[in-house]
Amino acid sequence: MTAPPAWLTVLTTTDSEDKAHALARSAVEARLAACAQISAPVTSVYHWQSAIETAEEWQIFLKTTAERYDELEEHLQREHDYDTPEIIALPVIRGSARYLGWVTAETAPPAAL
Repeated sequence: MTAPPAWLTVLTTTDSEDKAHALARSAVEARLAACAQISAPVTSVYHWQSAIETAEEWQIFLKTTAERYDELEEHLQREHDYDTPEIIALPVIRGSARYLGWVTAETAPPAAL
């Protein structure tokens, strides 16, 4: 059996650049993510309430640890204005030791500081 990944990239989307910046900043300020990257608008096509919708959205990629994921998800649910926000975690299989060490240090729970 393999161990679960220690680091994650968490993806969420929102419908405006300002909202993307606010979500990214609040997660980093709360030390739930070491950094957040906001991608230029993407076009999303999806089922919602028995219809097919198309929307322009901004993607936010948050770098965190598996240890902090539950708190980050709760934070995003609380701060997001979508009824059902996309919040998915992608495992980081490998990465530079210096970078992953930085992610770990920047997201350390307050009791660990």
